[in-house]
Amino acid sequence: MATTRRPARQTPAATTAPTPAGRRPRQTASDRALDAARAKARAALPKPLDAENWDQRLGFLMHDVSRLRRTVFDDFVRPLGVTRSQWWVLAHLARHDGMIQSDLAKVLDLGKAALGGLVDRLEATELIIRRPDEIDGRAKRVFVSTKGYALIAKLRGASHAMSERMLKGISPAKRHALVELLTAVRHNLVDIKAESGAEDGDAD
Repeated sequence: MATTRRPARQTPAATTAPTPAGRRPRQTASDRALDAARAKARAALPKPLDAENWDQRLGFLMHDVSRLRRTVFDDFVRPLGVTRSQWWVLAHLARHDGMIQSDLAKVLDLGKAALGGLVDRLEATELIIRRPDEIDGRAKRVFVSTKGYALIAKLRGASHAMSERMLKGISPAKRHALVELLTAVRHNLVDIKAESGAEDGDAD
């Protein structure tokens, strides 16, 4: 007896075609209105003068140089087990050992809490020693330990090697001029910060 074969079920066709690759999705009326408003606001911006463009380029350049130097220096000192900010504290203490912690915070232009965290970590790794001040027992003096001095010797070598690579192609005279110019800029920024009453609070 012959059997009747049922026709195969057909899958309904998709109601919407897929968006071709690279084509932007269809905008709604609100999207178009928002884009038009943004374009109008951008067109209304005053055209910057050449002097303003130069000033902006200088600001971006200083920011990029600082950011890149932090990144590169962290890579240089990471094998030694310290951060750039911790090295900053150790390097200053190597020249002014036994400073009162609050004075150290002022000299390094750091908030007391930020410096306190750095000193806590350095003390935990036995790189510095804290002792009460002989006159004011509430104040703490910070000293570099024997282990700390041994690390500073290694860090100075790494810092010098990085600086030489960073300043490659720049003559000694231009290096000194660069230091003088950046020092003047820093003094001006410190004055501006003092006027606004701002306080640094971040450190690694």
